[in-house]
Amino acid sequence: MIEETPVPLVDLDRLDRNLDRMAAYARGHNLHLRPHTKTHKSPRIAAEQMARGAVGLTCATLLEAEVMAEVSHDLLLAYPPVGDSKLQRLMALPESAEITVALDSAAVIEKLVDAARQHGRRVGVLVELDVGMRRIGLPGLEEAVRLARLVAAHPPLVYRGIAFYPGHIRQHISGQAAELERLSRAVQAAVESFDQAGVRPEIVSGGSTPTIWNTHEIGGVTEIRPGTYAYNDRITAQLGACDWNDCALTILATVVSTAVPGQAVIDAGSKALGREPAENQGDGYGALLDRPEVVVRRLSEEHGVLDLADTSWRPAVGDQVRVVPNHVCIAVHLHEMVYGIRGDRLEAAWPVKARGRRPLAASLGV
Repeated sequence: MIEETPVPLVDLDRLDRNLDRMAAYARGHNLHLRPHTKTHKSPRIAAEQMARGAVGLTCATLLEAEVMAEVSHDLLLAYPPVGDSKLQRLMALPESAEITVALDSAAVIEKLVDAARQHGRRVGVLVELDVGMRRIGLPGLEEAVRLARLVAAHPPLVYRGIAFYPGHIRQHISGQAAELERLSRAVQAAVESFDQAGVRPEIVSGGSTPTIWNTHEIGGVTEIRPGTYAYNDRITAQLGACDWNDCALTILATVVSTAVPGQAVIDAGSKALGREPAENQGDGYGALLDRPEVVVRRLSEEHGVLDLADTSWRPAVGDQVRVVPNHVCIAVHLHEMVYGIRGDRLEAAWPVKARGRRPLAASLGV
């Protein structure tokens, strides 16, 4: 198939099935789908998501937004743009692109207003709420309402609604009911508070891939932003948010040593797979697609050690294997190209065009 490894392979049939399923879920529950591009970082996949009815795209970095402007005119930067350089890059996006930013501080609003006025550009704003992740977002509704009012009072900013990320819900989907109920109450309370304050959110944007299939049960949500679902990964499967045969991306690797009994070493280490731990502690850094009992137990930069204790399979040097990474978003970011296959036939290849950040040279004093 491909001789030189490690490389990421995408099963195109599985990819199509994943994209179709999410699009159908969103349509069936009257939810707008705004996929997060942090997983695939590729205009090719984003274009397929848009063709299936996505209303726009979600980006985590300015480079992602710059790249995704090629295929969508409706972009959400789900990360506060702090710093003049990032604001200038935001304002330099094509004029045809409708820009929305999620943020949680008056300091960012002040700078964003100045940049938007300087460029004569409207910028939408979603006020970010903390619903349990304790990362970005305001935990108090009074402060969040004040921020929404501040946005509404400072054109050309346009207050569009609220955003949240329930990344703290990490249980298997069969055990999420109580957490989802608490989340639903919190989101509904937020919508009611904003409504009573005269800043009713037109958009209520949320969702994560581990909770995505129950997002319609969260009262008030209008938009979902899943990312991992396009490719899926081992953690998503461990959480029950996808089946093992929904894992579309694997890292093709070659066995380079069998010298130590009970193990085999592949040429995919932390620089090909990432070092994200599995959902179950001590469960390695990936597993073989066709032999999920065979786990990547240890990693060096360029070496991955397969644990053969639970299998009678004994590979030979030169054999190729396909590893399902624990966290696909990290694995994709480590590679320059992705290769698409149907069965055993190589059908396509595309660059991971939005990997990295590429800060403006001027901001670095170059």
